[in-house]
Amino acid sequence: MAQNDFIAGETGRPAAAGRVPVTVLTGFLGAGKTTLLNALVNRPDMAGVAVFINELGDVGIDHHLVERIDDALVILDSGCLCCTVQGDLMTALMRLHDRMARREIAPVTRVLIETTGLADPGPVLRALMEDRQVSARYRCDGILTVVDVTRARDQIDRHREAMVQISMADRLLLSKCDLAGRVERDAADRALTALNPTAPRVVLDRGVAEPADLFSSGLYAAEERPADLSDWLGGSLWRGGSKAQTRFAATLPPTKPTHHYATPHSGRVRSFVITFDDAPGWRGFSVALGEILSDWAGKLLRVKGLMALPGLDVPMAVQCVEDVAYAPVRLDAWPRTGPLADRCGRLVFIGEDLGDEDEAQIRARLARVPGDRDALRRLAGCRGLPTRNWLSERLPLTPRAGLVSDAFVIQPRFLGEARGHG
Repeated sequence: MAQNDFIAGETGRPAAAGRVPVTVLTGFLGAGKTTLLNALVNRPDMAGVAVFINELGDVGIDHHLVERIDDALVILDSGCLCCTVQGDLMTALMRLHDRMARREIAPVTRVLIETTGLADPGPVLRALMEDRQVSARYRCDGILTVVDVTRARDQIDRHREAMVQISMADRLLLSKCDLAGRVERDAADRALTALNPTAPRVVLDRGVAEPADLFSSGLYAAEERPADLSDWLGGSLWRGGSKAQTRFAATLPPTKPTHHYATPHSGRVRSFVITFDDAPGWRGFSVALGEILSDWAGKLLRVKGLMALPGLDVPMAVQCVEDVAYAPVRLDAWPRTGPLADRCGRLVFIGEDLGDEDEAQIRARLARVPGDRDALRRLAGCRGLPTRNWLSERLPLTPRAGLVSDAFVIQPRFLGEARGHG
């Protein structure tokens, strides 16, 4: 199992747009999260990083303490902060921010949250997005999932938690590769491709990895390095794919003739990609996708993509976790090279228990997005639409069909009205 290329980022760089990036570290029981954390908290380049763990005793840091602020928060020799989370995570994050504001502690450049081995990372992401006070101060950087290669296939078959942790990952961290035989490695590779074909994989060296290879892996890393979004979207998923002649068509790897990846073990998770050959209007797209998130709530795990929009020369990065929509990110430019240089919008869907009919209906809805006026009428009848916050973006109205020159858009109805008055 070869290690993928991935983007190096600076651990201690200032937070983009003033918000502190938050990385969620998850993985099933015994996958190797503690081993990874033990190595990370000893590194000097983790200075300025706050690590939230479940029990302080789980990480061997007692002899590295240089200052204890209170019963929960300590500062390590590396400059890293470690905090036990024994209550509301959002309260702990706000408390950390308040201490920075009062200059009781040095500014935190990143937060790393470790979940328990049986945890679904979805609620953590929901809280980061839905809590207004927290989301104004922190931004979700991505999900890292540690996978024990020797046990991956069995855990995916037997435990929904392991399946969801892998499916929702922005980056998969492969542990115990040196203990796995060729058959185990190949089986794990197929299972991970089935569950999450877009996530780059990092091979841990005896549980250790460079911080630069772990962080800045999610949607809001786009605020720091917009040219590398093919990594976030899983560029290998559409390299070599050919466009269909339909208006909205799927782009697939040349070695995969089907329109989805269904895990050969449980059959419960599948992924598919939709490529937009024509740019849909933002308002219609927002409403259509919001309705999809509502109607398939409980089945969609993640939706992420890069959208081209009429009247906008730069791409819009979007992401949803279950039925919650992240705030969209308007990027500075399209990538100049790679599969995204064609400036076509793409969405990656990862769902649980989605059938062929579900996929067909989702494709059909996105092939018929409403116009601006119709979208606003539909929005009025659905006040709980997950993507309602997207409509606050200031974007050009969708141009109507008409004659287009370099300087003007000429509507045919105006010509008809002019003839009536002539």
